[in-house]
Amino acid sequence: MTIAPLDLAALLCSRVCHDVISPVGAIINGLEVLDGEEDDEMRTVAMELIRKSAASASARLQFCRLAFGAAGSLTAAIDTGDAESAARGVIANDRTTLRWDAPRHLAPKNAVKLLLNLCLIAAAATPRGGVVAVDMAGEDDSLTIRVSASGKNVRLSHAAMSVLDGSEPETIDGHSIQPYYAMLLAKDCGLTIQAASTADSLTLTATRATSGPDLAGPFSPKAAPGG
Repeated sequence: MTIAPLDLAALLCSRVCHDVISPVGAIINGLEVLDGEEDDEMRTVAMELIRKSAASASARLQFCRLAFGAAGSLTAAIDTGDAESAARGVIANDRTTLRWDAPRHLAPKNAVKLLLNLCLIAAAATPRGGVVAVDMAGEDDSLTIRVSASGKNVRLSHAAMSVLDGSEPETIDGHSIQPYYAMLLAKDCGLTIQAASTADSLTLTATRATSGPDLAGPFSPKAAPGG
């Protein structure tokens, strides 16, 4: 499976829009209530909905900027403390606890982006809530990134599994583009991703490759003809 650069960009943009559309839609609904509602109690409820939705939209945009966007120059390093704050704004909630064990330091941009993308995969594997634990140790040749999820009925989606286990999915679409992008980030960092799961846990580990084959296997993006 190969994907043209323009298709990759389009699918990633769709993924970001999918994350943001829900809170933005809730803001619009709240404003519509304010426009047509005279009851003070209902107006208070609408304002609370708008406040929470605006905070959610802001948190998701900040996360997407680090996880998918340029976040500065193409060669910039990212403060892992900023990554932690962004992850907490999106992942930590009433049902899911984020345990961040990665030390705070400036890390290569794509390593941090990979870390955040693995966080998304782990969080999506805990639909009923649980604990997402994050760690990043070493640097350069000794870099290891580990993100685990624990909770009730933890499991990877079929789309994510088909990408992370190295098999070729039927297509790269809005459901599989995010783990696909994580694989590309891992390749750029010289890392490989391994997934280990049980009935109540999932561990995603990105470590330095020990051999020389193409780390992305069938997933290497290729330019469109004439591109």
